Amino acid sequence: MAEDVNGAVPALPRRLVVGISGASGAIYGVRALDALRELGVESHLVVTRAALLTLSQETDLSADDLMGRADVSHRLNDVGASIASGSFRTMGMIVAPCSVRTMGEIATGVTSTLLTRAADVMLKERRPLVLMVRETPLHLGHLRTMTALAEMGAVIAPPLPAFYAKPASIAEMVDQSVGRALDVFGLDWAAVKRWDGLKGPAGE
Repeated sequence: MAEDVNGAVPALPRRLVVGISGASGAIYGVRALDALRELGVESHLVVTRAALLTLSQETDLSADDLMGRADVSHRLNDVGASIASGSFRTMGMIVAPCSVRTMGEIATGVTSTLLTRAADVMLKERRPLVLMVRETPLHLGHLRTMTALAEMGAVIAPPLPAFYAKPASIAEMVDQSVGRALDVFGLDWAAVKRWDGLKGPAGE
């Protein structure tokens, strides 16, 4: 990273790339955008066609509703977009949710869309890349792909419920998973319920 005239490394802009791919769980990407707006972080969104189909099946939101939650929306086939270049400085990228197909493209480096190209940029620039992979059960190929990505520096963060938070709704479970994924970027979202140790005799 380039230094300024005084030898200091300039701080990264409060800017995060959000990718939404076609796995079940489009709401994770929606809430990630909501969280970034609440936190004052500029969001750059890129969405696959399959994700828009999933959005229509799983929520009451339209494509316009989704795009309106982002500060900047990029077309999936716009490989000349700002987020396709490592010189465009960001805090990193989250793919929420991340389909197995998207995961596979990122792992091979053979990227066919702006979403997977932007993710590849994060890996080559050594910026945080969080993949909220949505698939179960996982076969050996999936696990090996995850291992390869982890070795490249990606964070594999499947959205799993944290029952210690005693969620009262699906919305609370979604927010907990999204907030914990945003922790990777040093973003502290108020919706996250933090573990505060065991209470009572069991914790003594």
